[in-house]
Amino acid sequence: MNIRYTAGLAEYKAMDTEALRNAFLADLFETGKLNLLYCELDRVILGAAVPTVEALALEAGREMACDFFCQRREAGVLNIGGSGSVLVDGVEHPLENRDALYIGRGCKTIVFRSNEPANPARFYLVSYPAHAEYPTKVARRADAHAIHLGTALQANKRTIYQYIHEKGIPSCQLVMGYTELEPGSVWNTMPCHTHERRTEVYMYFDLNSDQRVLHFMGPGHETRHLVVSNEQAVLSPMWSIHSGCGMGAYSFCWAMGGENQRFDDMDPVALENLR
Repeated sequence: MNIRYTAGLAEYKAMDTEALRNAFLADLFETGKLNLLYCELDRVILGAAVPTVEALALEAGREMACDFFCQRREAGVLNIGGSGSVLVDGVEHPLENRDALYIGRGCKTIVFRSNEPANPARFYLVSYPAHAEYPTKVARRADAHAIHLGTALQANKRTIYQYIHEKGIPSCQLVMGYTELEPGSVWNTMPCHTHERRTEVYMYFDLNSDQRVLHFMGPGHETRHLVVSNEQAVLSPMWSIHSGCGMGAYSFCWAMGGENQRFDDMDPVALENLR
């Protein structure tokens, strides 16, 4: 498990491109491995598991000082690859592409498997500390709460699929889902906003190898950008906007943890104040 200490607003102002990428960009997916990143922002843990022939077990590292990963945590998992399953305390939960799984506090064993090693599942994981227990539950794309936003004229026509949220799968503090842009649309989350009460993480996927997303971050009056490739994640502190523009349509998984679970709890940044 890697440890990440992100920068505060004061440090951000003096950071160059390399420093920004080292602090806020995460590259987790690796075939045949399970990688974890532990960040001080609301104690979030990001992870990716790409099992092939062998299954991959999610274990608590020394850094967590606990007996098992979800002893004091909850987790959300989104499969963006081939068919697979997650075994939670001996119960198998099959996950197709775009299916998600909520894993509640107290679950002791978590194992990731792929059905076809040549076309492995690609499990993305986000975990936050939890003070209450909620049941483990599968979320199918067909059952997600879908919100249609944007227009083709503004190049931001998209669908938001809400999985783990206050009116869907219940959780302690984790909120999670993904957004899918339609062909011809490239912008997400613009006009932009911050979340003074929450950390948010974007993980971009569905990008071709020759495509990138320019992810905009920082306070509205002093923004920077990160050039993001397929399956890379960006950490957004409470003071940072999180918006992007790509070279073509793409998808991104969003996840939040903090003071509340209200999807509409946002602090808008007016376009005339954006710099």
